[in-house]
Amino acid sequence: MNTTFSLLGGLTIGSATINNIVGLPLNAYVMWLILTGARETLTSDFLSLNLALSEIFFALSTAWLFAFDQLNLGLCFEAFMFSRGLLLTARPLFQCCICVECYFGVVHPVLFLRFKQLRHKVASCCVVWLIALLSCIYCLYTYSNSLYLYGFFVQNILILFIMLFCCLSVLSALKHPGPGEKITKKKKKEKKSNSVKRRAFKIILLIMISMAINFFFYVAPIPMQCCLSSLEFMNVLTICTGIALTTGFIQPLLYLHRTGHLPCFRTF
Repeated sequence: MNTTFSLLGGLTIGSATINNIVGLPLNAYVMWLILTGARETLTSDFLSLNLALSEIFFALSTAWLFAFDQLNLGLCFEAFMFSRGLLLTARPLFQCCICVECYFGVVHPVLFLRFKQLRHKVASCCVVWLIALLSCIYCLYTYSNSLYLYGFFVQNILILFIMLFCCLSVLSALKHPGPGEKITKKKKKEKKSNSVKRRAFKIILLIMISMAINFFFYVAPIPMQCCLSSLEFMNVLTICTGIALTTGFIQPLLYLHRTGHLPCFRTF
């Protein structure tokens, strides 16, 4: 029994270490690129900036996990569980906001131009951070029962549905250009409007796939709850959570690829 707990604890610590070694510098680099860029860069990538910031906060909060491993203090474990709201809510919500922004930019460009100012994005991010704070409190008080899983299951189903809607809407806009675009198409084989739509579609699709992978590791244990003991279920949940912890580097890699800061890959 003690061996099992030590192995599971080692898996969680190892996953957090990988996330810190790989994800922390990548997210810090993304923040540096956005903050040192032009004001237009800050405005257009403000959501990506907040996503990177939430990943950094969570990576730094894993220090509580290391402290719990060494000191075995319940307070350290509770502090880490509190910070998991950033991983379980702030990350998917900011990803969802990026997808919605791409959707409006392609499908509703008039509304996009009206609300693309920095002040509107700041207001949106404030709402997301408030929801993330409530999620942290929810994590702290429900991690020991099934409400912990089912609450985030419902949340992520809704977010994935919104992402899927954005993805399919942009894909539909790609396949059915507007009447003004058809004339342009006769004059130019590669239309700028289509390239923007294609880029938005790829951004949404990659973010949705990234979130779906994370979502799988949190949802996969739920059907097993009825056929496993509480201890076995917690072991499976710990393994899946440990794997999901290591995915903090995916989003910054996507951003660096999209902005052309990964020299070994072509930007899309």
